[in-house]
Amino acid sequence: MKFLISALILIVLQGCTQKQQPIKITSMENTEAKNNPYYSRTDTTKLNISNEEWKKILAPDLYAISREAATERAFTGKYNEFDEIGDYYCAVCGNHLFRSTSKFASSCGWPSFFEADKEGVYYKRDQTYGMERVEVLCKRCDSHLGHVFDDGPKPTGLRYCMNSISLEFVSDSEK
Repeated sequence: MKFLISALILIVLQGCTQKQQPIKITSMENTEAKNNPYYSRTDTTKLNISNEEWKKILAPDLYAISREAATERAFTGKYNEFDEIGDYYCAVCGNHLFRSTSKFASSCGWPSFFEADKEGVYYKRDQTYGMERVEVLCKRCDSHLGHVFDDGPKPTGLRYCMNSISLEFVSDSEK
């Protein structure tokens, strides 16, 4: 528990000193998809695209977070205090990641979920900043989404702490 609290404090401090600013989009529409030939909400084929290619396609903030594992500042993301019903997709490639029914108010400063789409994400050990964490990545494009912690609510006990900028939301009314 002491380790987890120390890790969370470091994450908040890191987020507060982050140089990248979150993209300020008032609409929930994904503007990245319009210029991204690899974006699809239906194609689940694994992508093998170089970071050089992604850098040409993605906005600088999205590139920094999704390809370089940066973190948006706490409490600044568009989905932090957002509670519409629908689905969350990878903002880079369109892969399905979360259902809104698994989102909860964690008060950590980032959108949090207790369950992910098993076909949408995979995990990697992350020892950056002297911490032991589990990184969550998109299974289709290998983009960094955030981290998962074991302090979430039932039924899973998990807290997927995600960067808003890495997510795209589609409400049920738009489907």
